[in-house]
Amino acid sequence: MLRLGLGFLRALAAPPPEPPDPGELRRVKLHYRCTICGTEVKMTVANEEDPDPPRHCMDEMEVLATED
Repeated sequence: MLRLGLGFLRALAAPPPEPPDPGELRRVKLHYRCTICGTEVKMTVANEEDPDPPRHCMDEMEVLATED
């Protein structure tokens, strides 16, 4: 029990990862919609030019439009 508690505290004490360099992010213009609840998301910056769709309601969102 002591090991579990110490491991948990060490995980909380670890610093968060550093954000990526500004040059590593790419501008994208993607619109997504959750097929379950209808929530819409507009993605403007991503690490990749073709990022994976975000997840909402435990399911991947569908692409509505891409602005080129």
